[in-house]
Amino acid sequence: MAKATKTNKTGASKLHSTKNPISENIRGSMVELLQTHLATSIDITYQTKQAHWNVKGMNFIAVHELFDDLHEVVEDYVDKIAERLTALGGQAHGTVQASAGNTILEPYPLDLVKSEDHLRRLADSYSAWSKAAQEGIEEASEAGDALTEDLLTEVARGLDKSIYFLESHFQS
Repeated sequence: MAKATKTNKTGASKLHSTKNPISENIRGSMVELLQTHLATSIDITYQTKQAHWNVKGMNFIAVHELFDDLHEVVEDYVDKIAERLTALGGQAHGTVQASAGNTILEPYPLDLVKSEDHLRRLADSYSAWSKAAQEGIEEASEAGDALTEDLLTEVARGLDKSIYFLESHFQS
């Protein structure tokens, strides 16, 4: 049976014991990397829902449904990131409170209404996470963790598609 994680003085969690062949040092750094992406994925999930619930305008239904579709896509990333993190022996910090303290995203404005404002703001958030995911791909590659690299590549590919869907509404 795996040992429970314990938190050290800095708040970082020790790893659960596992037969995963990656060294404990690399697993620890990948868990830290993935905690940031887990927090960011949870944050962007609810930024997208915030837009979905509050969007108004002439193209309401199309944008409302787009935001719901994007929400489902990023919600899938939440699960995949958390499962990879725990497979490496980490303890997923997946609460809203934990995510708020570890996301890379700027807070989402709560007063947005116009569809174009939501589209632009979400494009900024998706772009910021895409940049971080691409940096994470490089970090995982340098660490020799091909599976985390592959996961973040999948995430980055999906984020780029989402950015395209968002930006297409205001590009000409």
